[in-house]
Amino acid sequence: MKVCEITGKEKVNTYEVAQRRIREAVARLGLAEDVYEWLKSPDRIVEASIPVEMDDGKIKVFTGYRSQHMDLLGPYKGGIRFHPDVDAYEVKALSIWMTLKCAVARVPFGGGKGAVSCNPRQMSQKELERLSRQYMRSMASFLGPQRDIPAPDVGTNAQVMAWMADEYGKIQQYNDFGVITGKPLDMGGCVGRNTATARGVVYAIREAAKVKDLSMKRATAAVQGFGNVGYYTAVFLEDMGTTVIAVTDSGGGAYNPAGLDVEALMEFKKETGSVKGFPESEDIDSDALFALDCDVIAPCAMENQITRDVACNVQAKIIAEGANGPTTPEADKVLKENGVLVVPDILANCGGVIVSYFEWVQNNYNYYWTEEEIEARLQMKMVEAFNHIYNYQCECEDSPDMREAAFMYAILRLANVMKTRGWIN
Repeated sequence: MKVCEITGKEKVNTYEVAQRRIREAVARLGLAEDVYEWLKSPDRIVEASIPVEMDDGKIKVFTGYRSQHMDLLGPYKGGIRFHPDVDAYEVKALSIWMTLKCAVARVPFGGGKGAVSCNPRQMSQKELERLSRQYMRSMASFLGPQRDIPAPDVGTNAQVMAWMADEYGKIQQYNDFGVITGKPLDMGGCVGRNTATARGVVYAIREAAKVKDLSMKRATAAVQGFGNVGYYTAVFLEDMGTTVIAVTDSGGGAYNPAGLDVEALMEFKKETGSVKGFPESEDIDSDALFALDCDVIAPCAMENQITRDVACNVQAKIIAEGANGPTTPEADKVLKENGVLVVPDILANCGGVIVSYFEWVQNNYNYYWTEEEIEARLQMKMVEAFNHIYNYQCECEDSPDMREAAFMYAILRLANVMKTRGWIN
């Protein structure tokens, strides 16, 4: 049994889960086995040894990955995560989800994903810079604005992307900022990119609330994870009038049924390293958070957090997946039986790749939109994507849940393009 270094929980093979979900969707659609064969595994996965000089002068060799799943709809696209528990299976699964996410969001990208097995919290800024540049040196020949376009993910940020984009420019001997999205603004970044995933999650929650006849101003919510996505999800929920009653991070959690002050909670985390112990709150862990009597839960941490046992205790009306793959297939069955509306990751958190697409377009044109234009375009794309999936779900005779409908919708679109391009009969 492999145990996650961060959560201490048994690690599920997410690659097998992704393949299983694809096979089920292909079967439900009555598509040829050829479609599953095309989708079940990446076009390629690159694994590299990445030597880095640490601050003490010693060399440490990290393992880096880049999985390129499918470029049927356009260049490979997907983030690069720095995390101690990452492996090749996880990266391959994430690249598959990116292909489906781009198909759901209707942006002209395929799926990719990168990672380095490391703990960025235990590395200095200089060590992170050397690692970022070495990763780009190892992968540069596989990347490019018309080939494969990385972005930030868990454990990385705009600064890491800046180092990588700069290194790519040195290798190519000219600046080509479209090779990476999620960059700082003065390197061709896009306004609103840092908050895009969270905004997308909250737009998805708002649309799901309409389906559930739930008022956002009277709703209560709990957020698992308090990094970039979790924090901004909580902020935007608060802005919509929703009461955020619980938040957890890797160090613990804070719960107050009367509501938490999200900004004050972040200041407390900056000072102490965790939300645990926040004044006028009770300590809570993630399993207890998922069991709270609230309207909305947004898992914004890591994969496989909602297991079957956890799902049995969920009382929320809506779960919107800010993280990739937070719910196991066994948990999905329980949630469906209990009438919980799960807005799946490939829909709920596609705001990041939508705004990455906007950034890439702007880099190609060298013309940049305002923040108001970006937010309006993001909202339009998210509402459109939600309605496509929800309406498709309602039209299906065999009553799929939202995840099954999203997979079926994405795979049907991909299969149609495969047929048009002559990949399948």
